Amino acid sequence: MILPELIISLNVMIFITGVIIPLGIEKPLNMLKLPLISSIAAMLLSAVYFFCLHNSDPVLFFGGNFIIDKLAFYHIMIVNIVFLAAGIYMQEYFAKSMETDEHTAFHYRRFSMLWQGFQLMLIIVILSNNIGLSWVAMEATTILSAFLIISESDSLSLEAMWKYLLICSVGIGLAFIGTILVAAGGINTFSELYIHAEELNPKLILFAFIFIAVGYGTKAGLSPMHSWLPDAHSQAPTPVSAVFSGVMLNAALFIIMRYLPIVERAGGGSGEAHSILLLTGFLSLLFAAVFIPIQTDLKRLLAYCSVEHVGIIAIGIGLGGLGTTAALLHCLNHSLSKMLAFFASGSVIHEYGTRDMRKITGLMKRMPMWGTAFMVSMLALMGVAPFSIFISEFLIVKTAFTGGQYLLFGLFMLGTLAIFISMLKFTLEIAFKQGKPGKLTGRVGIADKAIIIISVAVLLLFGLWLPPDFFGFLEQAAQIIEGGLI
Repeated sequence: MILPELIISLNVMIFITGVIIPLGIEKPLNMLKLPLISSIAAMLLSAVYFFCLHNSDPVLFFGGNFIIDKLAFYHIMIVNIVFLAAGIYMQEYFAKSMETDEHTAFHYRRFSMLWQGFQLMLIIVILSNNIGLSWVAMEATTILSAFLIISESDSLSLEAMWKYLLICSVGIGLAFIGTILVAAGGINTFSELYIHAEELNPKLILFAFIFIAVGYGTKAGLSPMHSWLPDAHSQAPTPVSAVFSGVMLNAALFIIMRYLPIVERAGGGSGEAHSILLLTGFLSLLFAAVFIPIQTDLKRLLAYCSVEHVGIIAIGIGLGGLGTTAALLHCLNHSLSKMLAFFASGSVIHEYGTRDMRKITGLMKRMPMWGTAFMVSMLALMGVAPFSIFISEFLIVKTAFTGGQYLLFGLFMLGTLAIFISMLKFTLEIAFKQGKPGKLTGRVGIADKAIIIISVAVLLLFGLWLPPDFFGFLEQAAQIIEGGLI
């Protein structure tokens, strides 16, 4: 079928063009418009695919090395939505920075090129049916995103970059070992591996999956391999932090989702792979519950919140059944909530000149619009009704309880309750605690207002009413994780 090949070719051409064009542009603001234009084009191509092929079976193309199915399309849409919103937000974010920083045109040219290369590699990760290509593309995201972290060009961001490179490279190395072990039988595509899974050595495949889960889990921010994440999130520019948390973590989990049905089928449905995800998921929830209460840096708080929610997604997938569907819903819910939280935090930090939460007070009076966005996003991340994260977390809890997993149910409730109490305290103090008076800041661009209004509307809509067609789509995507590609 030529349409998927045409779409991926156009996507590649768009981003390659976007990487080359900045070489001939001198004005920094014009360079930063290119990521936005590329994201709009990618979103339009995704829409074309949806209207033409959304009811079709999984489609293999480019010699079977790429695949587009409902699971891949869902994650592609999350990538494009977050990158589009971040592309809009960065226009005003960097315009403010240009008023005070001393960065040259080279700095913004490099940022634009790396940003678009990063988005392209994430798309390739998701569309790849070749296990080797998935690994290569994920490694490429590590290299490209590392240089996005040091956009601020200070010693702390440089330290965060090296920590990120070191830890994630170890993780990617472990994933490489797992990839080699899986490919030892001469099959190198997810679809063929699933078809022939019963012919594979179950112990070898499970052993390989441990390397894969730990390796890609490192990039996903799963505990105990998450230690790079707080530094990278806190030191990266806000748009980069938003796509890290909203997209990159999901992409790493996505590869684990691709391997899961293969391992389960090879093992005769033993559930051992699901148990590995449950273990790493609950470790992540535990680490978040321990470290969130002691944070003072706003962006590090959001980073540990990412550890919590990645853990929740892993728990949902580990539970299986309805839990898998809920985990996919949680991927979107977390991406939108965290994206909005980082956007709000970036604007707040720029206004107050600090990331120290103890020095950020009276936000609702000083910045009403961004204060509202911050409040909504934080309440959503806490799992408060009627926001959509409440629904996905409720479905995961329901799956554990109805499945007789009472210990898991209790641990989940205790962990999320501890996090809820701490985050509510931080949020209320930032929003309403009286501090030093500051001038009312009313300047919020039209584009930023649109991001705030649309994000809040979606979080409320999916919390109050989940469209049946959309939930049915998620169930079909979840069946791919539960039952394989073909």
